[in-house]
Amino acid sequence: MSRNAFGNYYFVEYSYSNGEEFLSPYRGVRYHLKEEWDSGQNAPQNHEEFFNMKHASARNVIERMFGLLKARWAILRSPAFYSIKIQNRIIMACCLLDNYIRQEMADDPIEQVLTDEGSGVEDSDDYLGTIDSNPIWNT
Repeated sequence: MSRNAFGNYYFVEYSYSNGEEFLSPYRGVRYHLKEEWDSGQNAPQNHEEFFNMKHASARNVIERMFGLLKARWAILRSPAFYSIKIQNRIIMACCLLDNYIRQEMADDPIEQVLTDEGSGVEDSDDYLGTIDSNPIWNT
């Protein structure tokens, strides 16, 4: 298994094939959140179920974090027209700023709203199709 250009793997759902850069759960093996895996009969029975349990738990955290980031930073709510390198930097900057906010604020109002609503930010259906160049910005 090889890594992507940034030295990491893409953490994907089971509908993707495990490939050179993708890390997906085992197909046909239980895949639930950690809360559903209690001790006893429901505990993971083998390494594949254990991996899927950890994969589900990590994906849950990642999806919640992206929901919080999208609620806080509008630039993350619509498709990006930037290069992958710039998109990566935007996400890193948003995460760093989010960490700073969490460090400095005892109560995060964005996280409280998401917790109360339980859903997160809705994606807009009003996406831009193209961006025309403008000579005003080039002078």
